[in-house]
Amino acid sequence: MNTANLQLEGLYVAVSALMTALRQNHVLTEGEIDDALARAETALLSDPGRPTELSPAHVDAIAFPLRYLRLANNRSANGEFPTFTELAAQVGREKPQQADILAQEREDIEASEDADVLRLEAVEAQARNQ
Repeated sequence: MNTANLQLEGLYVAVSALMTALRQNHVLTEGEIDDALARAETALLSDPGRPTELSPAHVDAIAFPLRYLRLANNRSANGEFPTFTELAAQVGREKPQQADILAQEREDIEASEDADVLRLEAVEAQARNQ
């Protein structure tokens, strides 16, 4: 396994412990932590500056830390303290279904093609009018 992956595993567990401490010390509630992580995930997944050629697997990899931390927050708020491996497996099982991702990609491609056709028609109409 890549050493960086092991370091990230440790970081996720450390951040999970900090979230638990924040909740136990009544600094933030489970809901407040979840809301912050959910907003971060939404912003991350809708980043218009991200290269469009990223595969769904790459996008899932980018979202993994936030999904992991949200799940860790929820489970520890319920008095559970699963291992990194258990949480990571659950994140994998609960991620958006590949079919949903592929359907969204198809919609995006079709919308892009429609926009390209409209631009081409506008250029052709402009050329005819000149």
